[in-house]
Amino acid sequence: MSRGRARPPDQAGAFAEAPVDAAREVPHYHGHRERLRARFAQGDTLPDYEFLELVLFRSIPRRDVKPIAKALIQRFGSFAEVITAPAELLMETDGIGPSVVADLKILEAAGRRLARGAVAERPLLASWSAVIDYCRAAMAFAPREEFRILFLDKRNRLIADEVQGRGTVDHTPVYPREVVRRALELSATALILVHNHPSGDPTPSQADIRMTRDIVGAAQPLGIVVHDHIIVGREGHASLKGLKLI
Repeated sequence: MSRGRARPPDQAGAFAEAPVDAAREVPHYHGHRERLRARFAQGDTLPDYEFLELVLFRSIPRRDVKPIAKALIQRFGSFAEVITAPAELLMETDGIGPSVVADLKILEAAGRRLARGAVAERPLLASWSAVIDYCRAAMAFAPREEFRILFLDKRNRLIADEVQGRGTVDHTPVYPREVVRRALELSATALILVHNHPSGDPTPSQADIRMTRDIVGAAQPLGIVVHDHIIVGREGHASLKGLKLI
């Protein structure tokens, strides 16, 4: 049979294609995927966009994901900011749909659960670095301010972790009486206050300082100790106790 003639039909009745170079059948990015996986397996420190590629490999199996990963990092700033970004903003990037967003949000939730596991069932004051890591994982990259309270028992073990309010990009209303009332409901004897600064700068404002002192003043007569007020942001964290502001 000459090369210019079609091959006989196969069993399904369709004409089989003429043989082609196998190398041309493999998308160019397949080799890149294997090399990147190998680097990860060897313990290489990957930049954020390559680490994001590893996640997107499974979510988007038949497309070169490097441009997508780079576009996401360019828009949101870091790996952490990508996975914590609002779903509607993520889907404005070409190639990102609901299923990819779902995978990213599962990863976000997994990170928070891992961080929470490091502080659960142990005295928090003895695991302060884990507390900071947990607070950053939970809030540092949120697009709006959130005010969170860690309620502790007399052994400084975590009773509950609750978001008491969500606000705008630079303000969350906090009511000291409500904070104390909730502590009494949970039989908490100590609190750690936490909130985020979406601007990225964790430096406490005068309003932050006043609000903290108001809560301390409301809690102290009832035997409830405020151990600290932690402010987290993309650029780090600040402790009002460490700054001797409470």
